[in-house]
Amino acid sequence: MQQIDVVVLGAGASGMMCAATAGQMGRQVVLIDHAERLAEKIRISGGGRCNFTNLYVRPECFLSANPHFCKSALKQYTQHDFMALMQKHGLSWTEKTLGQLFCDQGSDAVIALLKAEADAVGVLWRMATQVFDVEAHPDGGFIVRTSRENWHCQSLVVATGGLSIPQIGATGIGLDIAKQFGLQLIPTAAALVPLTFQPADLWGELAGIALEHSAASTADITFREAMLLTHKGVSGPAILQISSYWQPGQAIVIDMLPGLDDEAIFPHAGRDKSVLNLLAEHLPRRLAQAILGDEVRPLKQLAPKEVAALLQRLHHWEFIPSGTQGYRKAEVMRGGVDTNELSSKTMMARKVPGLFFIGEVVDVTGWLGGYNFQWAWSSGYVAGMNA
Repeated sequence: MQQIDVVVLGAGASGMMCAATAGQMGRQVVLIDHAERLAEKIRISGGGRCNFTNLYVRPECFLSANPHFCKSALKQYTQHDFMALMQKHGLSWTEKTLGQLFCDQGSDAVIALLKAEADAVGVLWRMATQVFDVEAHPDGGFIVRTSRENWHCQSLVVATGGLSIPQIGATGIGLDIAKQFGLQLIPTAAALVPLTFQPADLWGELAGIALEHSAASTADITFREAMLLTHKGVSGPAILQISSYWQPGQAIVIDMLPGLDDEAIFPHAGRDKSVLNLLAEHLPRRLAQAILGDEVRPLKQLAPKEVAALLQRLHHWEFIPSGTQGYRKAEVMRGGVDTNELSSKTMMARKVPGLFFIGEVVDVTGWLGGYNFQWAWSSGYVAGMNA
């Protein structure tokens, strides 16, 4: 039985940040992961460029049964702290839309940064190592049995991620460990995920059409970004964002022309033009044709109520998704370990001293655009300071 201060399960974003931080605090740390390669989720993120944080990180950009829980960690380790770490390693970034920051040197450079930070403080690596079971040690701490050796540790940090993207190795082990130790879970679901149409709603002939500007709404929240029609339903940033809030049976409302008033769409000066040509000035022509059907008349021949009905369709296209494309296409999992079970200041389980949960396995889900990586850095740092 090997003795060590801290065992971290999961060598992803939050796990590597936690291991490096705990090592900087003078703790002996081993990082265990069943995968052969480090941080595959970082590697594939942002098309290989890693959208590592967002300039505008704030608590309102995270979903949780307790919306206040994330505040402490985000304050203890901010987006600016990670940007400073990037600079320390000679990395640069480019800001894209809505404050999204992408690493100019690519995802592998971010992984190398985290590995270098961990290596500098002597973190032990155990990749391609299966965790067989975990249990409380009678004299305190935990026993972790693996395919390589068994460990007795004072602190155990669960950074195993969620259920999203199982094809790169995601599992539910973190949720299982939480249940084993009696912690409550918030029901999980795929988030930041494309939505699927009901069969009657399928517009297969429109697959591939993109709207650069659209607004997707459900309940009392709206996201104004691009969207894409697919063979199965809808995708694109606006849809991925709204999917995290959508509940089965709820309607989604799409505004295809947000910010455009009636006069901008159907100007009085264009009354002699066909409605199709007027719409095609703002929408892809194939989409305009699908909306109008057989309607080819000039605007001046439409009765006011017909124009009003058409404007309603453009600004208020409502449909009830049949579901989502599931964890295989989801960027993250929502739900997870109930935050009421954890200390927001340390990420430690309130009723199991020495047991910590961080990253995606916790019921904190960020918006699209670097927010989930920031949660990984922040929660990993906080656990590392206290493990």
